[in-house]
Amino acid sequence: MPKPLQFSQGSLIYFQGDPADKVFILQSGKVNLAYKDIETGDDVNDIVQPGEFFGVKSALGRFPREENAVALQNSTLMTFTVPEFEALSMANTRIIMKMLKVFSNQLRKVHKQVASLMEKEDHTNPEAGLYNLGEYYLKAKKFSQARYVFRAYLTYYPAGINASQAASNMQQAENLLSRSAPAAPIVEKSPVSTAKPDFTPETGIAKVYRDAQMLISQQKYQQAYLAFKKIIDANEDAEYVTLSTFESGRCLFFLNKFGDCIRALTMMITKYPKHQILPDALFYVGQSYEKTRNKEQAITFYKQILSMTGIAKEATLERARKALNELEA
Repeated sequence: MPKPLQFSQGSLIYFQGDPADKVFILQSGKVNLAYKDIETGDDVNDIVQPGEFFGVKSALGRFPREENAVALQNSTLMTFTVPEFEALSMANTRIIMKMLKVFSNQLRKVHKQVASLMEKEDHTNPEAGLYNLGEYYLKAKKFSQARYVFRAYLTYYPAGINASQAASNMQQAENLLSRSAPAAPIVEKSPVSTAKPDFTPETGIAKVYRDAQMLISQQKYQQAYLAFKKIIDANEDAEYVTLSTFESGRCLFFLNKFGDCIRALTMMITKYPKHQILPDALFYVGQSYEKTRNKEQAITFYKQILSMTGIAKEATLERARKALNELEA
């Protein structure tokens, strides 16, 4: 049976790249779908309003999520397994027509890009045009866009004439993306002009960070939080900003401010999705959901950690495994 889920403002519903096995219908609140434009590579934000569904294409196509979904307000979602959603659709032709309209608009946009970039006429064969667009991006070394287009080709034309090569090209783009991923996140400077703390050799960032960690060990979480925030506000060292953002989230957890912890670490997770500390951040988000008795959300995050065996430390994997077993017992 479809299940309702509650998400507080700022909560992450799913990540780009997550396995897609559910479809969502927004009952109340507001959700943002954040992804990259396949043509320009620019950030795009699509707002989901009550009564609209999302996550359909990846769930029905059996490929990973293509966007990050974040609750912009306290939101209630109905979640459907793929068979449940298919049964709902068959009983409600309006849903089928709405899906066809959405998918048709998306495919039409891709075809326009094919015509523009490849200088083709409007009567270009849709299947060939979509495949050619993927090859264009691959040759132009726009690997994220290439991966998206080849994935779209395999969704719309799974038995197409170029299906085998499209799958190979999509994997090639994925591999090249992994190699080119930055080792550390780039932190953008805040456009707001604020006075920054003056870090001297005696009170440098490294020392402030170490002292703040010491405060955590002494269970002085409020003082530690303020010290980490000092580093974040200074915004002078990308790695220390990232680590301090994580540690400030931990402080909020220890202060029993679970909603604030979820919001702080969700922002970090979406901004630094490839950082090595990501599994630990996911763990504290899962713990916060568990503390607020949102069992299903906690389970989702613990399972996400257990899928990250190449990144997560063994201790983090073990903690997530133990927490998951206790919830599912």
